Amino acid sequence: MIKSELIQRLAEQNPHLYQRDVEKIVNAILGSIGDALAQGDRVELRGFGTFAVKSRGARTGRNPKTGDLVTVAEKAVPVFKASKEMRRRLNASPTQSKRKVEAATANINGLVDA
Repeated sequence: MIKSELIQRLAEQNPHLYQRDVEKIVNAILGSIGDALAQGDRVELRGFGTFAVKSRGARTGRNPKTGDLVTVAEKAVPVFKASKEMRRRLNASPTQSKRKVEAATANINGLVDA
């Protein structure tokens, strides 16, 4: 999903809001996260994950085209760690998935039989 798709989906789920307002809200949230990371802060969204900044030390690299040694300066990189709840949702056990499929099938059968 890209940002424009997120904005579109949120606008569809909230018909009382204009799409331009939803876009401003999404941009404000993402901007706030970016600003916090730029200041070196950590951003935690419960049930989703944590954004943080880690420092990657200076090193000597190699130019892949020429093979020459190149010095790479120290830099800060953003990192994301998914929450336990998000990991659980992404890695649902087969028994949980089977129960969900059985429940959905029962609901569909109930609608078809009616």
